[in-house]
Amino acid sequence: MSRVSTIIRPAFLRPSMPSATKQNIGVYCNPEHKLWVEESGPTVEEVKSGQSLKEGEVTIAIKSTGICGSDIHFWRHGRIGPMIVEHDHILGHESAGEIIAVHPSVKTLKVGDRVAVEPSQICGQCEPCLTGRYNGCLEMRFMSTPPVDGLLRRYVNHSAAWCHKIGDMSYEDGAMLEPLSVSLAGMDRAKVALGDPILICGAGPIGLMTLLCSAAAGAEPIVITDIDKGRLAVAKEICPRVRTFEVKPGVSMEDAGAELSALAGGQLMTALECTGVESSINAAIHAVKFGGKVFVIGVGKPNMNIPFMRLSTQEIDLQFQYRYSNTWPRAIRLVESGVLDLKRLVTHRFPLEDAVKAFETSAESARTGAIKVLIQSEV
Repeated sequence: MSRVSTIIRPAFLRPSMPSATKQNIGVYCNPEHKLWVEESGPTVEEVKSGQSLKEGEVTIAIKSTGICGSDIHFWRHGRIGPMIVEHDHILGHESAGEIIAVHPSVKTLKVGDRVAVEPSQICGQCEPCLTGRYNGCLEMRFMSTPPVDGLLRRYVNHSAAWCHKIGDMSYEDGAMLEPLSVSLAGMDRAKVALGDPILICGAGPIGLMTLLCSAAAGAEPIVITDIDKGRLAVAKEICPRVRTFEVKPGVSMEDAGAELSALAGGQLMTALECTGVESSINAAIHAVKFGGKVFVIGVGKPNMNIPFMRLSTQEIDLQFQYRYSNTWPRAIRLVESGVLDLKRLVTHRFPLEDAVKAFETSAESARTGAIKVLIQSEV
């Protein structure tokens, strides 16, 4: 039987050691689009004994988890492209917590460490892994993407290599590092630079984080769009110099693009598309100037119609992003130093036991005003 440090260390070497006292529960969905909370693994007994830990793993008491748009999609639609919910499935991949058990093979972490959990599990042997772009791992197991269960549980076993120390950072900020990583990956690949005129499509959590990143990077002017006046008001609050654009129904992509271009003074070079909505992508294509770039961060439907000849005759690059790689250390530095303050984006908090209400609040954001909803747990 595998022993863990919580068992073999003498008491005087582990003051105020955290322990598992409450039943492990998780947030589930299924192909029938039901959402519920029930018992999950590892059990309290397994956590205390270390029986479920494999070599290189730690047990984390998850303290804070954000609800992502993909979680809502898996619950309400049962799939995102080829990723399909076929059985009872645990959601959640934006988490931070405290290490409460360590396999003896782990030397980089100890009980009591505060960590943010990067939800990737890679093979480390394929070309994307070996070239540093492990988000394209051919054997990727990404937590919360079917069939791999997610992090919305009280206790989770995870590879120590993907647990990033956050020091005294709050667990809320630690949970926000995952969506921040999405924005940082987009900024990096889109090559946003000081003084660049940019368009951000969508003022949801990713769009607003991308706004914060773009402002910190010195982009100017910055235009941001949304259909929700409330979210545009938040954008103006966190970045007073941003130029906001309310998307109105029935406006053609050509007219929307022209209005956006005019709002930026006709100089839009880069669009960071954070919605994945066809009409928004197409408006962005019509907004950027000759030689510009539309970089799609958002996730959309499997097939879309795009203005091919606009892209062709204007030499506009259309690029896409899938998750992230090598972003977490940078994200931690930006939040720890205060370069980025993500707190305003958290609008609602719920205990793990009320996760269904949390999901309903997040899904009905037009009614509730939700931006980022966090689910919190005590052990």
